[in-house]
Amino acid sequence: MRNLITTILFLSSLLVSTASYAGPKVEFKTTAGNFVVELDSIKAPKTSANFLNYVNKGFYNGTIFHRVIDGFMIQGGGFTPDLVQKPTDAPVASEAQNGLKNQSYTIAMARTSDPDSATAQFFINVKDNEALNYPNAMGNGYTVFGNVISGTQTIDAIRKIPTMVASSPRMGRMTDVPSKTVLIESATVLK
Repeated sequence: MRNLITTILFLSSLLVSTASYAGPKVEFKTTAGNFVVELDSIKAPKTSANFLNYVNKGFYNGTIFHRVIDGFMIQGGGFTPDLVQKPTDAPVASEAQNGLKNQSYTIAMARTSDPDSATAQFFINVKDNEALNYPNAMGNGYTVFGNVISGTQTIDAIRKIPTMVASSPRMGRMTDVPSKTVLIESATVLK
């Protein structure tokens, strides 16, 4: 009986510690306001580590939200204000099968049509985007690795900015570029 009680207490403590897990938090200070994301380094360990690497080396500082589609998502983390794409590290393998869903205020990695091509760019869903979940029509999905835990009003302000077509030095013309630049002044890990 004593062993059974000890086992039950141990399992209960495991459940409590898992339920109360708090992942790394990153604060973004932008010209449109601030927001904080909490990463899920348990379900998306490679993606979270990749993202934290960019944060810790100051990569996102001075980048912009370059693609905004109200009713879909806001995307940033790869371009300077003059729409020059920053060089990145090697891509990270997709973790889209981790069970996390592209729901409102979740953060996910942007990528090309290659599911294993995500580098630095990320997006924040501004609605539940079920078509981006694994498996989707193309079979791949987009890796969610956290969610916005404060500052959703900043995300809502950014998504409402009117957009335009803009010239980019290497990309030619880019659509859905905010008409008012939203600069990421800093991205830092909260202690």
